[in-house]
Amino acid sequence: MSTAELLKGAAELFADEVVTSAHVRHLDLPLAAGRFALITLDNGLDHTKPTTFGPKSLANLNAAIDQVEREAAEGSIVGVGLTGKPFIFAVGADLKGVELLKRHEDALAIGKGGHDVFKRFSGLAVPTFAYYNGAAMGGGVEVGLHCSYRTVSSAVPAFSLPEVFLGLVPGWGGCTLLPNLIGADRAVTVIIENSLNQNRQLKGRQVFELGIADAIFEGADFLEQSLTWTAAVLKGEIAIQRAEVDRGEPWDAAVARGRAIADAKVHGAAPAAYRALDIVAAAKDGDLQAGFDAEDRALADLIMGGELRSGIYAFHLVQKRAKRPVGAPDRALARPVTKVGVVGAGLMASQLALLFLRRLEVPVVLTDIDQERIDRGVGYVHGEIDKLLAKKRINQDQSNRLKALVTGVLDKAEGFADADFIIEAVFEEMAVKQQVFAEVEAVAPAHAILATNTSSLSVSEMASKLKHPERVVGFHFFNPVAILPLLEIVRGVQTDDAALATAFGVAKKLRKTAVLVKDAPAFVVNRILTRFMGEIQNVIDEGTPVVVAERAVAPLGLPMSPLVLLELVGPAIGLHVSETLNRSFPDRFTVSPNLKAVVEAGKRGFYVYDSGRPELDPEVAALLVQGDVVLTEEQTRARVLDAVAQEIGLMLAEGVVAEAQDIDLCLITGAGWPFHLGGITPYLDREGVSQRVNGKPFLAAGVASVPA
Repeated sequence: MSTAELLKGAAELFADEVVTSAHVRHLDLPLAAGRFALITLDNGLDHTKPTTFGPKSLANLNAAIDQVEREAAEGSIVGVGLTGKPFIFAVGADLKGVELLKRHEDALAIGKGGHDVFKRFSGLAVPTFAYYNGAAMGGGVEVGLHCSYRTVSSAVPAFSLPEVFLGLVPGWGGCTLLPNLIGADRAVTVIIENSLNQNRQLKGRQVFELGIADAIFEGADFLEQSLTWTAAVLKGEIAIQRAEVDRGEPWDAAVARGRAIADAKVHGAAPAAYRALDIVAAAKDGDLQAGFDAEDRALADLIMGGELRSGIYAFHLVQKRAKRPVGAPDRALARPVTKVGVVGAGLMASQLALLFLRRLEVPVVLTDIDQERIDRGVGYVHGEIDKLLAKKRINQDQSNRLKALVTGVLDKAEGFADADFIIEAVFEEMAVKQQVFAEVEAVAPAHAILATNTSSLSVSEMASKLKHPERVVGFHFFNPVAILPLLEIVRGVQTDDAALATAFGVAKKLRKTAVLVKDAPAFVVNRILTRFMGEIQNVIDEGTPVVVAERAVAPLGLPMSPLVLLELVGPAIGLHVSETLNRSFPDRFTVSPNLKAVVEAGKRGFYVYDSGRPELDPEVAALLVQGDVVLTEEQTRARVLDAVAQEIGLMLAEGVVAEAQDIDLCLITGAGWPFHLGGITPYLDREGVSQRVNGKPFLAAGVASVPA
């Protein structure tokens, strides 16, 4: 089947494609270098709607190449260039089209169609040039790899091959061409390491330094400079020197490094990284067509698998649902926030102060019970500002201004009399928080929003003794505050729309992913994690060895094992949350006597790291009192997943969040659960756990799975 026929068939499946045009224009190059054809990729929309490649878009590019191929063959042009619309080069395949595919042969056609079009650039009778003028991802990067030469703008903010992050492989040449261009080790960094590190992006300068681009120019006159450079290359005045690729032992070592990274990140639970590495390994012999064929097969297999569908689902959650929080009131109700108060000056409170300061750039005042604590809190913020200055992320003027905006006072009346938004981050004890709010309400202006960073306590109860409980809202951050995007916004029984709208408005300015949560014990993330961890703890208490219980959930590919997570959270906090939930739901949430013993012994976790790897602390092992019921890994995993599925089912029935999608969004952005799971509910559906426990899947067919 011809490329045109392949793309025509694919286009019939994808009626709603946002089509990218490939405009050909001709110009005379500087230095009298000759007539040149420049192809510009443009979907006709502004930079907020990046250019993508669906089947009609690929057909348009194919037609443009038909034209320049004829011109090259007849000698009327000396070269061909490819660039994008302002700020965007191209960001790869249109995922909306991928979602619609139901058959393996259709998925195979997408891979083959892209290859057949892109590789024509390397087959033209004249040199070809890719000018990465703006954001380039996935297929946008790959089309440039098929060209003879590449330039990049220093202003490019994002350049990546993110496919493995989503559950795919770079399938239009990336796995094959990139290692042959820059060497296997650098290619593994781009394809595997960056992708599995939350889709880390390269800047223009890094693209050049890695050897992906042959030249770099400033953004202001990037195209003009690139064309002048092109003329010099064509006239032989500039010779491109590229480092020779080592196809010996370093290539194998790079692939081994990639497998170690994949093992550490997904623990063998997601196939995409391993399929990509297999192709990189095979690319060592330089057989490009064999590599392209392997990419086609991998792409088709993965498109028809659950991991990619979960990855696309997760991508849509983070990119779309997160930006339009379900249940948020009319934003017009939000009140302006021109000053922020923070009750407490400990580590969490200081992190919050820094975040409000950087994002809102308004005065922030901390209070605490003594001057020493206050000074330490303000000192922490100043120290973090100094680090930003040292890293050149802010300049001296910004540093001076931010430092001047943060203060600390003992007297709440002095600090909060003109504050618009006051958040407490004190000890997780109801009586303490109620007292704090009573003190704040007495001195704060009538319009001020009172927010609590509680992780598990009732916001309604906290506000119940106030004269104006309607202005109290839960504002639960996740640690580390600067890294984890989630913000659980909790509506108490009496919280009004103005308070809630203000909270969502502030969350947006803080650049956080806000999810509306009902005032229920431990809200979303902590409730699910506590049930998850609690069931593992139960299995250990009953007699299953720690190592077996830990290994049981490795197939989920979580960022860390349960007991390592407990160490990060802190055993005392884990115990406190389990006690809180046990009081609310004693039939499902237990308080582990072994965890209690570990906390009472002052241990910071179950493990020691003397060998560089986690090993059960002998002192902890001596504390453990276990029964004689020993489960296998499979039995443990089934029990843990059943417990999680039951808890999520109950939470949805209680209306803790609007839909299962919000559960997944919370776990991805607040607990770092992997994209390839889609959070948790797609995985529970795919494994049949939801049906077994609740009698139905959480999500409709096709939402995070191959359409029926």
